[in-house]
Amino acid sequence: MKNILVVATRQIGDVLLTSALIHAARRQWPAAGIDVIGFAGTLGMLKGNPQVRELIETPPRLGGGGFLRLVNRLWRRYDLALITQPGDRAHLIGWLAAPRRSGIVPEVGGSNWWKKRLLDHVVVSGGDRGTQHVVAEKLSLLTPWTGDKPLAAQVIATPSSPLPADVQQSLRVGAVVLHVPSMWRYKQWPLPYYRTVAAALLARGRQVVLTGSGGAHDQSCVAGLRDLALSPDLLDVSGRLDFNQLTTLLQSASLYIGPDTSVSHLAAAAGIPVVAVFGPTNPMRWAPWPARPQAQALFERSAGVQTRGNVTVLQSGLSCVPCGRAGCDDHVDSRSDCLHDIGPERVLREAWRLLDEAPPAPVELVAAG
Repeated sequence: MKNILVVATRQIGDVLLTSALIHAARRQWPAAGIDVIGFAGTLGMLKGNPQVRELIETPPRLGGGGFLRLVNRLWRRYDLALITQPGDRAHLIGWLAAPRRSGIVPEVGGSNWWKKRLLDHVVVSGGDRGTQHVVAEKLSLLTPWTGDKPLAAQVIATPSSPLPADVQQSLRVGAVVLHVPSMWRYKQWPLPYYRTVAAALLARGRQVVLTGSGGAHDQSCVAGLRDLALSPDLLDVSGRLDFNQLTTLLQSASLYIGPDTSVSHLAAAAGIPVVAVFGPTNPMRWAPWPARPQAQALFERSAGVQTRGNVTVLQSGLSCVPCGRAGCDDHVDSRSDCLHDIGPERVLREAWRLLDEAPPAPVELVAAG
């Protein structure tokens, strides 16, 4: 294989998880050129990855003209397409790009018949309620060339780059990175819980660093904590760092606390201790992958608290967890009772353990300022 295309048409966190597949493909074909195609704005986690030759962005909606441009750019340019998503568009891109294709299809789907006919190797996905982590699932795309032996998977953190000078000067040893925003409401741990966690860390003399994007939603979440302390005790870098700089920040911190989101995956890959608060999402499929290479499933479906390598996942004890749905009402703006059931004292208990500090007296919710 001289030229390989990895098709990663999903969100940012899932794109980062394809780095394990890219790493394994590079070991299998050391001289191959490996390109990645994905939606515009989603490929930043792979920026600067030395194992990737080119990042190819495509708009989420092509239109007739966009499709023709894509055909002209991709037609049989590659020897192999590794299709990491079950969607129709991903499989059409793979068919355009390469005569040989290995791809993922869902267990049940009306378009499965033609997708399977286009593939040389089929990987059937169990979906969000399945038992195989998505990292291991992606590695299965290489089975025809590597055999059935499980591959040691390593998610590769985005290469680091220098922080803004004022941020670098303000950082303290032992800082804790707190990522408050979630893209969807059904994954959002309550903001008063984050306030309580941040206040407890600050009371112990820990610097708290707030991360997030510059978007309106992320900024509204971060705004709910800004009154807890002045800089540099509470350092707000939201909207200021790209993913490469975020890697630098994470690698310099003592602990990361965050929800089921892309930055939690990056923190795990960066190698620092991670506390990830999970609601309806199945950790067997989507838990942050520990920094140490692994070859098999890591997390149980529901265990309250479970630690694997540098990653600790917290879940509610409700009997419905994990449901694999988009919250209790099964839509992106839904509530998730399981997230409200995970109190800040549970997160702080794990934080003190990982920071090697004695736990304090029981905490009370810190009201908004």
